[in-house]
Amino acid sequence: MTAQTLRAPSGTRTRRPDAAPRPGRHVLADAGTMIGRSLRLVRREPDELILALVLPVMLMVLFVYVFGGAMSVGTNYITYATPGIILLCAGYGASNTAIAVEQDMSGGIMDRFRSMPIASATVLVGHTVASVVKNLVTTAVVLGVAHLIGFRADATALEWLGAVGVIVAYILAITCVATFVGVLVRSPAAAGGFGFFMLFLPYVSSAFVPPGTMPEWLRGFAEHQPVTPVIETIRGLLVGLGSDAQPVTDLGSTAALALAWCAGIVVVFLAGAAWVFARRRRR
Repeated sequence: MTAQTLRAPSGTRTRRPDAAPRPGRHVLADAGTMIGRSLRLVRREPDELILALVLPVMLMVLFVYVFGGAMSVGTNYITYATPGIILLCAGYGASNTAIAVEQDMSGGIMDRFRSMPIASATVLVGHTVASVVKNLVTTAVVLGVAHLIGFRADATALEWLGAVGVIVAYILAITCVATFVGVLVRSPAAAGGFGFFMLFLPYVSSAFVPPGTMPEWLRGFAEHQPVTPVIETIRGLLVGLGSDAQPVTDLGSTAALALAWCAGIVVVFLAGAAWVFARRRRR
C-alpha cells in the first residue's frame, strides 16, 4: 500500500501546527524553564544589570542631596521620597521587560519554540516572573542605600511584610503592562518608549511632593492615579506618614485601593497580552 501525499493548493502557504497542549505539570515545567532562561538573559547582559543596580544609587543621591534641600515636605526628605524611588526604579525595570518581550516576538525565537513540544505562552510567564525577581533585587538596593544615608523605617515585621507585598503587587502590575506592550509593538524603539511613560508617572503623584502643592488641574490627576495609593500605602506602612507628611489615619482604605488598582491592571493587561500573543502566533 502506498501513502497518498497531500499537497497545498498552488499559491497558498503551509505552516507547522503548534505543539499539542501539554498536561498541567508539563506546562509548569515549561514555565520554570522559561523563567530560568529569562534570568540567564539578564545575567548575559552585564550593562543592563549594572545600570539596574547603579540607577537606584544615582536617583537616591540626586533626590536627597540635590533636590532634597529645596523640598519642604514636613519631614526628612529621604523618609518621604524613598517609596517613590522604589517605584521609579521598578518602572525602569519594567521598560526593559517590554524590550525583551518584543525581541522574542520579532527575533524568530518564537518560531523555534513553536516547533518544540512546549507551551509557547510560557515565554511570557518567564519574562514576567524574571522581571519581578529583578525588580525585587533593585528594591533591596534602594532600601540599602536609603538606610546608609539616613532612612529609618518605623515598622513592625508584619508592616514590613505588608509593604513588600504591595511592592510585589505593583511590580507585577507594571510588568503585565510591559508584557502587553512588548507583544503589541513591532520594534525595540517602540517598546523602549514605554519606559518614558513608566518613569514619568511617579513624578505626577505623591512620590516626591505632596499633591496639595500642585496646580489644581494637575492635583486631581495626581491624587487619583494608581501610583499615589501604592506609594502612600508603602509610606504609611514603613514610616506611618501620609502624602502630607502627617500621621496616616486611613491606611486600610488606601491599601485596599492600591491593591484594587494593581489587581485590575494585572487582569486587564495580562488578558490583553494573551489575546494579542495568540493572534500574532496564528499569523
